Amino acid sequence: MMRTRPLKVALLGCGVVGSEVARIMTTHADDLAARIGAPVELAGVAVRRPSKVREGIDPSLITTDATALVKRGDIDVVVEVIGGIEPARSLITTAFEHGASVVSANKALLAQDGAALHAAAGEHGKDLYYEAAVAGAIPLIRPLRESLAGDKVNRVLGIVNGTTNFILDKMDSTGAGYQEALDEATALGYAEADPTADVEGFDAAAKAAILAGIAFHTRVRLDDVYREGMTEVTSADFRSAKEMGCTIKLLAICERSADGGSVTARVHPAMIPLTHPLASVRGAYNAVFVESDAAGQLMFYGPGAGGSPTASAVLGDIVAVCRNRLGGSTGPGESAYAALTVSPMGDVVTRYHISLDVADKPGVLAQVATVFAEHGVSIDTVRQQGKDGEASLVVVTHRASDASLTGTVEALRKLDTVRGVASIMRVEGE
Repeated sequence: MMRTRPLKVALLGCGVVGSEVARIMTTHADDLAARIGAPVELAGVAVRRPSKVREGIDPSLITTDATALVKRGDIDVVVEVIGGIEPARSLITTAFEHGASVVSANKALLAQDGAALHAAAGEHGKDLYYEAAVAGAIPLIRPLRESLAGDKVNRVLGIVNGTTNFILDKMDSTGAGYQEALDEATALGYAEADPTADVEGFDAAAKAAILAGIAFHTRVRLDDVYREGMTEVTSADFRSAKEMGCTIKLLAICERSADGGSVTARVHPAMIPLTHPLASVRGAYNAVFVESDAAGQLMFYGPGAGGSPTASAVLGDIVAVCRNRLGGSTGPGESAYAALTVSPMGDVVTRYHISLDVADKPGVLAQVATVFAEHGVSIDTVRQQGKDGEASLVVVTHRASDASLTGTVEALRKLDTVRGVASIMRVEGE
């Protein structure tokens, strides 16, 4: 039997995502009520610019006082889609204190203060759901948190930023340079006027922190994630990748160590084989590859951003939280019991592709090989091309630690025969 008294939702933010949440709540009201077991009602919308026309939203619901809205006491669910750290953090904790559960899409806040927010939710017996914080519409948080709760996840490897994937895909498919591809992404609305958060990896790093924390039952904060942007990737790098049967993606990689005692989380450009499922992810799409003991290899794919896709994830969380509300229960909270050590980037072991500018004369290759050997880095393949006294030397290593590779490169720079290090890129996804 359906309850007639509606569950009330307060919406913080009414931009691209918030306006879509409001629209879907209105147009799909009957379906949502049937799925939840009670009507769901938009009870207030907090915005910064109240004069802006918001089609389909009753003007009487608009307020600029977000704090008063979350303090009302009759609100069942607060949906936070304003982003940033403050006032979002204070509003969320205030919502818990005044009896509301929270649905958030705020990856930056969750990556920085997720543990404190989970603690506040638990203290007040409320839910904190955030499917929309990572990879837009792609169901990912809930499968990791619930469907794979009985399994042991060993690795999460993914493309979690649509802007960077669009840019790299254009560079790969058309031969365009970075700036040309970025300009096209901006013109099409995939990149912001200031694309720093995307192209320098900040957005992906926040998502990596969230994914690692859930996958490994360990608190991983944004500061624990190694981050390297993609602004230095060149057309020459793509040509080298193609010669290896690879392409280049900006990857978020979270993995458990071989002995199981530690984890790492990192974001950086990497070459991946064309045979790997992530290599075929095109345009602004996202995909995440999960490896676990029992389930094996799983891949989650779909649109990772945009108003409608992100709103879809938000609405899914609203339905789940409302169901919990009706049943007098809460969903899963933070699981950090494993408390594994988060290792630094220097401990990460992977393959490397190094391109060197060298003098074109006898003995250069032997000198370079000696440096690699002295630092314990094994060489897989070498390719050398030379003309008019100058040459390029491409070295692909076997697996080596980041620390040992760093020492190798420092030593190479000191050789008189090495004119410069043109590029260094990790090779992943074997």
